[in-house]
Amino acid sequence: METLLQQIINGLTTGSVYAVVALGYTMVYGVIQLINFAHGEVVMIGAMVAFGVITGLAGSGLPASMIVAAGVLAAVPACMAIGYSLERVAYRPLRHAPRLAPLITAIGMSIILQHVALLIWGRNPLAFPQIIANPTVSIGLAEISAVQIAIILLSFLMMGGLSWFVYRTRFGIAMRATAENVQVAGLMGINADRVIAATFVIGAALGAVAGVMFGTYYGIAHYTMGFTLGLKAFSAAVLGGIGNLPGAMVGGLLLGLVEALGTGYIGDLTNLCQWPVVDAWLGERCADGAHFILFGSNYQDVFAFVMLILVLVFRPSGLLGERVSERA
Repeated sequence: METLLQQIINGLTTGSVYAVVALGYTMVYGVIQLINFAHGEVVMIGAMVAFGVITGLAGSGLPASMIVAAGVLAAVPACMAIGYSLERVAYRPLRHAPRLAPLITAIGMSIILQHVALLIWGRNPLAFPQIIANPTVSIGLAEISAVQIAIILLSFLMMGGLSWFVYRTRFGIAMRATAENVQVAGLMGINADRVIAATFVIGAALGAVAGVMFGTYYGIAHYTMGFTLGLKAFSAAVLGGIGNLPGAMVGGLLLGLVEALGTGYIGDLTNLCQWPVVDAWLGERCADGAHFILFGSNYQDVFAFVMLILVLVFRPSGLLGERVSERA
């Protein structure tokens, strides 16, 4: 029971980060049917920019919360500028091109941003300064830290705020109209270019906050971190139903929980020789001290992607996605 509760807490923390990043993927796809594979690198740059600001202010005597807030306030506009530039320079000219063209461009922009970060911040992992007190609170036999609580609460606030913005504001209505049909939305007086650019900017802002949360939680930032994080978040968006905001949230949380529970339980089975049946079958090999690794924490990605494959096999539209006809 202790392991179950602790892994649920860890899974909710990781899944909250996945969900926030997945919102950026699902917003862009929902509006213009584009998979923005460069979004993971936007998250990475947000973490790197915040690292630079936090490191520079660490010895200034300012309160820790103010230093972290300054890092977020620096990362958000930097990522918003990158998101707008990606849409304006790389994607808008290809909006009416075959779908393969913007997809290849997105992969190319991902590689470019990754190597720009390599040139600026170097190839070595960067350790976030531990300037925030991180006390833990006991919940039964499990523990949850202040950083984990902050990440989960902030993620849910951002998810709720984005849902309110999309479903309750005039600009959100314009976004949904553009997603439904760009040409008809234009006839209704909606500036589709502005709506699409705003979608990239909002997704990039969310990615910047997610990058700071990731760096604060794990304590490191690296120029390649956006690749795996982006792939997980994209998988979460597909799992929940890409193009569906609630689906991205559910997919991210579910993906984090599956990873944590798989690592916490199956990851404990590291030596097959501990099993009497296997020990009797292998005989001398186990007696000689041979170890046969089944699963470990390094295999946590296996659990997530196996679940993704199963969902796509039995429900290709995702958990909350709906089957829709192809647009004309």
